[in-house]
Formats: sequence, structure tokens, C-alpha cells
Amino acid sequence: MVVAGALSCGIGGVISENKAIRKNLVTQLPIQKVLLRNGIQNRRLRFNNVIRGCGLISDQEALDYDLGASNLEERLAETRDRLVNGSVDDQIESVGTSNDVKRSPSVQTELVLLALPAIAGQAIEPLAQLMETAYIGRLGALELASAGVSISIFNIVSKVFNIPLLSVATSFVAEDIAKHAKSDSDSEERRQLPSVSTALVLSVGIGILEATALYFGAGTFLNLMGISSASSMRVPAQRFLQLRAIGAPAVVLSLAIQGVFRGFKDTKTPVFCLGIGNLAAVFFFPILMYVFGLGVTGAAISTIASQYIVTFAMIWYLNKKTVLKLPEMKDLHFGGYLKSGGFLLGRTLAAVATVTLSTSMAARQGPISMAAHQICLQVWLSSSLLADAQASAGQALIASSFSKRNYSRVKEIMFYALKTGLITGVSLAVVLGLSFGTLATLFTNDAQVLAIARSGVLFVSASQPITALAYIYDGLHYGVSDFKFAACSMMLVGAMSSAFLLYAPSVFGLAGVWAGLTLFMGMRAAAGYMRLAEKNGPWGFLQEIPETEIAVSQKTC
Repeated sequence: MVVAGALSCGIGGVISENKAIRKNLVTQLPIQKVLLRNGIQNRRLRFNNVIRGCGLISDQEALDYDLGASNLEERLAETRDRLVNGSVDDQIESVGTSNDVKRSPSVQTELVLLALPAIAGQAIEPLAQLMETAYIGRLGALELASAGVSISIFNIVSKVFNIPLLSVATSFVAEDIAKHAKSDSDSEERRQLPSVSTALVLSVGIGILEATALYFGAGTFLNLMGISSASSMRVPAQRFLQLRAIGAPAVVLSLAIQGVFRGFKDTKTPVFCLGIGNLAAVFFFPILMYVFGLGVTGAAISTIASQYIVTFAMIWYLNKKTVLKLPEMKDLHFGGYLKSGGFLLGRTLAAVATVTLSTSMAARQGPISMAAHQICLQVWLSSSLLADAQASAGQALIASSFSKRNYSRVKEIMFYALKTGLITGVSLAVVLGLSFGTLATLFTNDAQVLAIARSGVLFVSASQPITALAYIYDGLHYGVSDFKFAACSMMLVGAMSSAFLLYAPSVFGLAGVWAGLTLFMGMRAAAGYMRLAEKNGPWGFLQEIPETEIAVSQKTC
């Protein structure tokens, strides 16, 4: 009973004091002997008061402890000597450090785990479109040409208006999650996030507007593409585009939800949902097109069904992460989305206009040169998906750490993202440089087209490191919500590249077109680097000297 009482009432205080003394020895060596002796005396007095107050031991027993504690000074002196000689490092490290501090996952691991599913997700939909094109191609040249024009119109509208929403949603959701994590200790509890609600409401509205414009304006869009009312492609193309317009709300909503999942640092769930939907499309294509004899209409219905399957699956899984319910108007942050989305809309228009101009200038070189350019352009754009996936992963990580003001981790993410992006670009340059000649034969057997396409190997391969860095820089700036700079720099770079593209092809031919696109990506990468080096921008913390380094330098002086 006596020992139990002493343990319950007093020993805890002794242990905590010993820890404090050891800590003091480490940080304040050498300790003056007089202060040490006084500290021991104070300790004995406090301990005696505690154990006497418990009423479980006698004054004589307390005196025995007091006499026994007189050797503590000698033990502390020995401990001090061992600390000075560095012989008790292991004991100090084992005191409440390894188990109490939760290490964050490494940047390398997080980037890889986010980038790999993102790459798969970006590859699934193009593969499904290739399957759709293959099935339609069996119906005849007219059907293939009509559907091809309509699919191009649908994809252009989707890219211009939907990609900005995806990028903005990723940053805003990541920031929102970080803010709630500071005030809510239960990170597993589902909550309603204003950024998620705003993205969903906005995407539904944009989707309905896109569907209305594509359905009722199908004739206008076809006129812009050069398909007149007298063309044999006009009627089937218009019917196909109007059918595909029904799927526009699902496409916009699914892209917005992909951005939300990226904000949650989850790129696996969207891949799973995209896989289910596109597998359904592959299953529907032959049944509706051939078994039921619906032809091109069956292809459109199959694609629409797959798009809604993807969307409903994503909503199902998103509901497990956050509360989905009709929000109040005061909880919606339309201002931030519209402002940032407006900047990215201008940026996307500038990028699309530049690439479209390059295609137009290549077409003026003749059909053979245009065919070769199309091969080079498709390989170039397809290979950029790897860097784009890495950029989206870096954006999600940076947005989360930047909103927490964890600048040291932001630096780590930035350096590793740039390093992996450069490695990816160099690797693609080597692979494409060695294999492009063979790869081009997958697109055509025409000897003249292949000869011109193979002359573009320098453009396709050598520009890969520059292209990869340009995409990575975009992801970094999106991560800190620097959308205004991303838009303004792209407009300026696009205007300068377009001016080059207007005059260079007339002198250098198709090589001038490829040089213009390389210049376009090079200036994008240069603008991204210059923004990082600015002291007054969102990356100004990169130029600051950490306080710890200042303190060390002052001590060494």
C-alpha cells in the first residue's frame, strides 16, 4: 500500500522532472554546479510535499527518500559528462520522438501514386474514341467522315469550357480540405465542402448550356467547319452532333468531379469509373450498331450511355467522401470559380488557337505535308499526356501544402516535380527518336507521307523535354492558384508564336510550322521559370532565407 501510494501520487512527477532535467542538460550545457544543487533541493522539497500530502507514508520514510536522493547530484553529473561525450544519443532519441511524431508520406511516393492513375485515366477515353471510330469506319467513308467532324466539334467545345473547370476545382477543393483539416481533428468525418458544391452546381449549369448550344447550333458549328448544307455529310453530321449534345451535361459534370477527386488526392477512383463506363461503351457499340441496325445513331447512343454511367459512378463514390446535398446560395463561391475559370478559359483559347493555326498553315503546304504533320502532331500531343498527368499530381499536392503555408514541403514538391518532368521528357525524346520511323508506319503506308513525317523526328523527339517542363510549370502555378499569370502569359506566348507561324512556313515550309510549335512550348517553359524567380509573386518564399539558416549564420560569425 505504501509503495502503491507513492507511485500513484509522486513518481509521475519525478519522471517528468527527470525528462525536463535531461532536456535542460542537452540544450543548456554546461550547467552551473550551484544551480544544479539548488534544483535538487527544490525537487526534494516538492516531492516530499506531494508524498506527505498523499498520507500514505510516514515522515521517516520520506526522510529516507530524501537521504537516498542525495546521490542524484552525482548521477546527474555523470549524465552530463556522457551527454558531452555523445554516449547517450540513443537514449535521448528514444524518449517520446519516434512514436509521437507522424511522418508525412514522401513526396516521391505521393507523386507517383497520383500520377500513374492519372495517366491511365487520360488514356482510357482516347482509346474508347478510337474504338468508336473503328466501328463507325466499318459502316462506310461517308459515315466516318460525318461522325469525325461532329466528334471534333464536340471535343473542341468540351476542351475549351470544361478543362478550366477541372483545373480550378482541383486547387479549390485541395485548399478547402486543408482549411477544414485545421479546424476539424476528425479527418475521416464526411463534411459538406463549399468548393465541391460550387463545382457541381457550376458544372451542371455549364453542361446544360453546352448541350443547348450544340443541339440548336449544330448547323452553325458545321458551317464554321466548312460543311455546307449542300454537302453529303451535312445531314448525318448534324444528326450525330445533336445526339452527342445530350451527353454534354454528363461530360462536364464528370470532369468537374475528376477535379474534385484530384483535390482529395484520389486519382484511382476516377480511373475505375472511367473504366466501367468505357467498357460499357465497347459492349454497346456492336450490339446497337449491328445487331439492332442503328448504325451511327447506335454509336452515339452507346457513347452517351457510357458518359452517364461514368458520371453516376463518380457521384456514388464522391458521396462517400463528402456530403452531397443542395447547398444554400450563401455557401456557393461562384466568384472565385468564375474569376479563375475565366482566366483559364482565355488561356485555353490561346493554346487551342495556336495549335489550330499551326494545322491551318500545314494544310497550305499541300495534302501530303498535311498528312505528315497530322501524324507528327498526334504523336507529339499523345506523348504530352505523361507530363500532363505529372502536372496534375503536382498541382494537387502543392495546393494542399501551400494552403497550409508549409513552404518547405512546397519546395520539395516543386523540385521533385521538375526533376521527374525533365527525366520524363528526356526519356521520351530518346524513345521517340529511336522508334518514330517505325511508329509512323502505323498511321500510313504512303511512302511520300512517311518520308516527310520522318523528317519531323527532330521536332517530335527533341521538343519533349521542353514540352514536359512547360506542362509541369503549368501544374505548379495552378497549385498556388496563380491562374491570372497562367492566362496572361499564355496569351502573350500564343500571340508571339502565332506571329511566327504566320510567316515562317512561307519561308521554311513544314519545318517552319514545327519550329513555331517548338517556340510556343519553349516560351511557355521560360515564362513558368521566370515566374518562379519573381520575388513579389506567389513564389516569393523561394527567395527568402529560412530563419534557421539566419540563426546558424549569426552564431558562426
